[in-house]
Amino acid sequence: MGSIDTIEGIGVKNATRLRKNRIRTTEALLKKGSTRSGRKAIADATGLTATLILEWVNRADLMRVKGVGEEYSDLLEAAGVDTVKELRNRNPENLLARMVEINREKRLVRRLPTG
Repeated sequence: MGSIDTIEGIGVKNATRLRKNRIRTTEALLKKGSTRSGRKAIADATGLTATLILEWVNRADLMRVKGVGEEYSDLLEAAGVDTVKELRNRNPENLLARMVEINREKRLVRRLPTG
């Protein structure tokens, strides 16, 4: 697993807050933030919101999939896919069409997956 810095949107200030609470990797964030009570504990310790922590946990979850880095996790999230479980349940053709549409608007990735 990678450093929490690889998650889009965390930034230096928030990464420092997480590191002070022994969350240095995406794996640690997934482990500690996988439950509502875990996210609340992180929020209480860092001063961040549980909603923001959930967003980062979801991105870290997607990044576990081979080939999904920070850019593709952004694109998947923009397409309405927040978790690996949601990704598994999506119709591939529909998801690809949505990703193409979103990427046309936002230019999140240079190269889209092929169908």
